[in-house]
Amino acid sequence: MDVGLSGDGTVVNVMPGATEVPGAITGPWVDPDTVREHVGQHLAGFLEEQHRIGTVGPAMAWAPLLLRDFLVGGKSLRPWLCALGWHATGGQEATRQLVGLAAGLEMFHTFALIHDDVMDRSVSRRGRPTLHRLLADQLGGGRPRKADDRLGESAAILIGDLALSWSNTLIQQAGLTRAQSARCLPLVERMHGEVVSGQFMDLASAGRPDATMADALEIARYKTAGYTFERPLQLGAALADGAPEVTEVLSAYAIPLGYAFQVRDDLLGVFGDPKRTGKSRLEDLRGGKCTVLLTTARERAGTVQRAVLDELVGDPNLDEEGAARVRTVLDATGARQEAEAMIADWREQARSAVLRAAFPAPARAALLALADTATTRDS
Repeated sequence: MDVGLSGDGTVVNVMPGATEVPGAITGPWVDPDTVREHVGQHLAGFLEEQHRIGTVGPAMAWAPLLLRDFLVGGKSLRPWLCALGWHATGGQEATRQLVGLAAGLEMFHTFALIHDDVMDRSVSRRGRPTLHRLLADQLGGGRPRKADDRLGESAAILIGDLALSWSNTLIQQAGLTRAQSARCLPLVERMHGEVVSGQFMDLASAGRPDATMADALEIARYKTAGYTFERPLQLGAALADGAPEVTEVLSAYAIPLGYAFQVRDDLLGVFGDPKRTGKSRLEDLRGGKCTVLLTTARERAGTVQRAVLDELVGDPNLDEEGAARVRTVLDATGARQEAEAMIADWREQARSAVLRAAFPAPARAALLALADTATTRDS
């Protein structure tokens, strides 16, 4: 069966019992491109090995390679933050344990993305068709389009399940000591639960015109601030046996930065350039997402402006003309400007937390740089 797989992938083998990563990096592992390269190689090697040994039955033997190709183009933000937590706590060279834990985080993120795209019925991711759309096209044929779509969604859910299982396998194979496991695994389990809770809140609040700012912030807390920033940083610190006060500082940095990151994402989802973001700027509006941007607009809207929001936000058939009317309301109510001000305030909170901490200079510089790039990005 042809599912459009391509690419060879470069494999880096980490031998059992090894301490340092082959070709170990000199100095702290704080450069995001370096983290992305090494984690990407580790994941490619892992998935190619799953394909080689036939972990998945013959009907879906292509699934590991499909996942390998899906991973291409990701930012590897969570692995990078895990590495920064490690270095902020005094960790030195990138160890086998750090690479395995970071790779497990990226595989967990892959699971979350695949399932999120199915639940949101998204059509594009990273400038390419979402996995369920790709599978509907590649696996379908000879059935009504709705049946092909249903097959694609179901197959994507199964591949997401594999990614979730393999995220745990990657961590199990990382060679954590008993003490490291005792510190890290409870954080991993908590992160899993928080993501599920945040995703449920996101789904349950969609299309509700009575959703409040408190609702939007709670979703951002669980779905983004914790899962994307706080837990990866804490996991890196836990791996290095960081002191509780270090973990507290990392949380003081991560939570406001996570809020800012999510609100920037909300702005890009409505005002961004799809060529840069790789996603449609209609999906959030069509889905009636509960965001800081939209709840601010509803709180400030006059009667006519609220009528526009009630009519168009959450309309699954919303077109670009209707979206332009919504954007006009977001500008006229000052919601867009308020979102930018909130991002700036949260960014300064995150920077202040790092500036007060006695982190090693490379880790401090990387965390400060991330606070800027994560909140001013255009993709």
